[in-house]
Amino acid sequence: MATVKDTSSSRPSKARLAIYAGALFLVVLVALFVYNYKSIKGQLDIGTAYGARVACSCHYIGGRDIEDCEKDFEPGMEVIRLTVDEDRKRVTASALLMESATAEFREGWGCLMLTDEQVEAE
Repeated sequence: MATVKDTSSSRPSKARLAIYAGALFLVVLVALFVYNYKSIKGQLDIGTAYGARVACSCHYIGGRDIEDCEKDFEPGMEVIRLTVDEDRKRVTASALLMESATAEFREGWGCLMLTDEQVEAE
Protein backbone atom coordinates (compact mmCIF):
# COMPACT_ATOMS: atom_id res chain seq x y z
CA MET A 1 0.00 0.00 0.00
CA ALA A 2 1.31 3.40 -0.97
CA THR A 3 1.52 6.19 1.56
CA VAL A 4 1.25 9.86 0.83
CA LYS A 5 4.06 11.96 2.19
CA ASP A 6 2.98 15.29 3.67
CA THR A 7 5.55 17.87 2.52
CA SER A 8 3.63 20.93 3.67
CA SER A 9 4.98 20.65 7.20
CA SER A 10 8.58 20.85 5.99
CA ARG A 11 8.04 24.12 4.13
CA PRO A 12 8.56 27.33 6.08
CA SER A 13 5.45 29.39 6.62
CA LYS A 14 4.94 32.79 5.01
CA ALA A 15 5.50 34.48 8.35
CA ARG A 16 8.82 32.70 8.79
CA LEU A 17 9.88 33.66 5.25
CA ALA A 18 9.01 37.28 6.02
CA ILE A 19 11.14 37.15 9.17
CA TYR A 20 14.06 35.66 7.20
CA ALA A 21 13.72 38.33 4.51
CA GLY A 22 13.56 41.09 7.13
CA ALA A 23 16.61 39.70 8.93
CA LEU A 24 18.54 39.47 5.67
CA PHE A 25 17.58 43.05 4.82
CA LEU A 26 18.75 44.22 8.24
CA VAL A 27 22.08 42.37 7.90
CA VAL A 28 22.67 43.94 4.48
CA LEU A 29 21.77 47.38 5.84
CA VAL A 30 24.18 47.03 8.78
CA ALA A 31 26.91 45.75 6.46
CA LEU A 32 26.48 48.77 4.17
CA PHE A 33 26.64 51.10 7.16
CA VAL A 34 29.82 49.46 8.48
CA TYR A 35 31.39 49.51 5.01
CA ASN A 36 30.61 53.22 4.54
CA TYR A 37 31.17 54.29 8.17
CA LYS A 38 34.22 56.49 7.49
CA SER A 39 32.50 58.28 4.65
CA ILE A 40 29.31 58.80 6.64
CA LYS A 41 31.23 60.04 9.68
CA GLY A 42 33.24 62.45 7.52
CA GLN A 43 30.15 63.85 5.88
CA LEU A 44 28.44 64.29 9.25
CA ASP A 45 31.55 66.03 10.60
CA ILE A 46 31.51 68.52 7.73
CA GLY A 47 27.73 68.95 7.91
CA THR A 48 27.68 69.67 11.64
CA ALA A 49 30.56 72.15 11.38
CA TYR A 50 28.84 73.93 8.49
CA GLY A 51 25.52 73.92 10.33
CA ALA A 52 26.98 75.32 13.55
CA ARG A 53 28.90 78.07 11.75
CA VAL A 54 26.03 79.14 9.48
CA ALA A 55 23.44 79.05 12.28
CA CYS A 56 25.73 80.98 14.65
CA SER A 57 26.30 83.72 12.07
CA CYS A 58 22.64 83.81 11.15
CA HIS A 59 21.50 84.01 14.78
CA TYR A 60 24.07 86.32 16.37
CA ILE A 61 25.17 88.46 13.42
CA GLY A 62 21.99 88.39 11.34
CA GLY A 63 19.71 88.63 14.37
CA ARG A 64 17.35 85.92 13.13
CA ASP A 65 15.59 83.26 15.18
CA ILE A 66 17.36 79.88 15.21
CA GLU A 67 14.39 78.10 13.60
CA ASP A 68 14.53 80.62 10.76
CA CYS A 69 18.26 79.96 10.37
CA GLU A 70 17.59 76.29 9.62
CA LYS A 71 16.08 77.45 6.33
CA ASP A 72 19.62 78.35 5.20
CA PHE A 73 20.73 74.72 5.36
CA GLU A 74 21.51 72.85 2.17
CA PRO A 75 19.28 69.97 1.03
CA GLY A 76 20.21 66.78 2.84
CA MET A 77 20.96 68.49 6.16
CA GLU A 78 17.63 67.53 7.71
CA VAL A 79 19.40 65.20 10.18
CA ILE A 80 21.28 68.13 11.77
CA ARG A 81 19.77 69.47 15.00
CA LEU A 82 20.70 72.82 16.52
CA THR A 83 20.91 73.87 20.16
CA VAL A 84 21.65 77.38 21.34
CA ASP A 85 23.43 78.48 24.52
CA GLU A 86 22.48 82.15 24.81
CA ASP A 87 24.66 82.72 27.90
CA ARG A 88 27.86 81.68 26.11
CA LYS A 89 26.63 82.76 22.65
CA ARG A 90 27.17 79.29 21.23
CA VAL A 91 25.37 77.18 18.66
CA THR A 92 25.91 73.42 18.64
CA ALA A 93 24.92 71.29 15.67
CA SER A 94 24.61 67.55 16.17
CA ALA A 95 23.69 64.64 13.94
CA LEU A 96 22.49 61.14 14.77
CA LEU A 97 24.36 60.93 18.07
CA MET A 98 27.54 60.52 16.04
CA GLU A 99 28.94 63.99 15.47
CA SER A 100 28.61 67.46 16.89
CA ALA A 101 30.27 70.81 16.32
CA THR A 102 30.07 74.09 18.22
CA ALA A 103 30.52 77.66 17.01
CA GLU A 104 30.83 80.61 19.40
CA PHE A 105 30.16 84.27 18.65
CA ARG A 106 32.94 86.61 19.75
CA GLU A 107 32.60 90.35 19.35
CA GLY A 108 34.92 91.63 16.65
CA TRP A 109 35.72 88.11 15.44
CA GLY A 110 32.34 86.77 14.42
CA CYS A 111 31.51 83.09 14.86
CA LEU A 112 34.46 80.81 15.51
CA MET A 113 34.50 77.03 15.51
CA LEU A 114 35.52 75.51 18.84
CA THR A 115 37.54 72.35 19.35
CA ASP A 116 36.23 69.58 21.58
CA GLU A 117 38.78 70.60 24.22
CA GLN A 118 37.54 74.20 24.22
CA VAL A 119 33.93 73.07 24.57
CA GLU A 120 34.73 70.73 27.47
CA ALA A 121 36.99 73.26 29.24
CA GLU A 122 34.16 75.70 29.89
